[in-house]
Amino acid sequence: MKEIKTSGGDCCATPGLMSVEQAIDNILSPAVAVEETESVDILDALNRILAEDLSSTIDVPGYDNSAMDGYAVRSEDCQQSGVKLPVSQRIPAGQVGEALQSGTAARIFTGAPVPEGADAVVMQEMCEAATVADGEQVTINTVVKAGSNVRRAGEDIKEGSVVLKAGKRLRAQELGLLASVGLADFKVKRKLKVATFFTGDEIVLPGQPLKAGQIYNSNRYTLRGLMQSMNCEIIDLGIVPDTLDDTVKVLKEAAACADLVVTSGGVSVGEEDYVRIALEELGELSMWRIAMKPGKPVAFGKIDDTLFMGLPGNPVSVFVTFLLFARALILKLQGVDDCIAKRVSVTADFDWPKVKRQEYLRVRLVQKDKQAVAQIYPHQGSGVLSSASWAEGLVEVSVDREIKKGDTVDYLSFEGLL
Repeated sequence: MKEIKTSGGDCCATPGLMSVEQAIDNILSPAVAVEETESVDILDALNRILAEDLSSTIDVPGYDNSAMDGYAVRSEDCQQSGVKLPVSQRIPAGQVGEALQSGTAARIFTGAPVPEGADAVVMQEMCEAATVADGEQVTINTVVKAGSNVRRAGEDIKEGSVVLKAGKRLRAQELGLLASVGLADFKVKRKLKVATFFTGDEIVLPGQPLKAGQIYNSNRYTLRGLMQSMNCEIIDLGIVPDTLDDTVKVLKEAAACADLVVTSGGVSVGEEDYVRIALEELGELSMWRIAMKPGKPVAFGKIDDTLFMGLPGNPVSVFVTFLLFARALILKLQGVDDCIAKRVSVTADFDWPKVKRQEYLRVRLVQKDKQAVAQIYPHQGSGVLSSASWAEGLVEVSVDREIKKGDTVDYLSFEGLL
């Protein structure tokens, strides 16, 4: 798969609707990263956002060491193949040998310090060891160049150099890197507080019996899972009755205790959709409808200093719009510099007609003829949550583009997004 850039653009085939690119710009524009920081132990730092540049306390490696098991030698002693040298010492990792005398070799193991006087290591596969009357002898079956198989002090990281910059999300490999330079604690951004609630008299919690006309509240668990994967501090205000008064009340409560409010449902045009109306009453609504499928109704605005994002009610629409919009917003609020989702090129294994709204198709990748091929889920409805579970990512279909099997398409992987 090859990484590509998003073309962007302001055109929209559906009048009155905002393009996806415009919506992302609109959402990110007012977002300011939280300023508060806290110190954490490296053991508790996974997925936290670094709040300061971190520099190495040491050179890495801290000394010249062997890149493999073999024999440390002076290269000047090995300028022809077949040289025989007595073995003067054995240097395992963690021990420091004596200075190597001219005309001798030292048995050495991966990671062990190269002894003073030696300037190369010969891999053991190029050597023949033998026991002789006065000890051990090795035959060097190659011509040796100075520096061969030696990892120089500071070759990876120099003392004082910046190893990670502020704004980096700390994955396992970053924690290993910080540990390797002796850093045990450091400053990170405090966790982003995200309040969430759900509207709809028809939704009930899993485990309760369903009455006629009711459905289980899957969106609560989808959203919580997505926000947990982004290491947010979640304030769950539960299910809110479908009344304007109740919606206004919970919006006030959510805005007072959180950096961001994210909810689903109640942002469309129905007579019982009160979230959008309550937002306009309490604050401001700067975005409402987007030229995309699934997920046209996405409300964005603010109440006082707290940003608000209202996602659609359909289960797949919630999932897709979170990945496209809420994810980017949360990352920027957390202080992450690179918050725009990255697309890669894959080959379509399906046909798709021209569309009037930008579409996001649930697909999974398979290998065919040594290339990544996107297979489409057969049912792409916004209520078919099984499609999101089956899929590994989304294919982005631009307005007025027809896709034929074998075409190159833009792909967003769930793993890359989360």
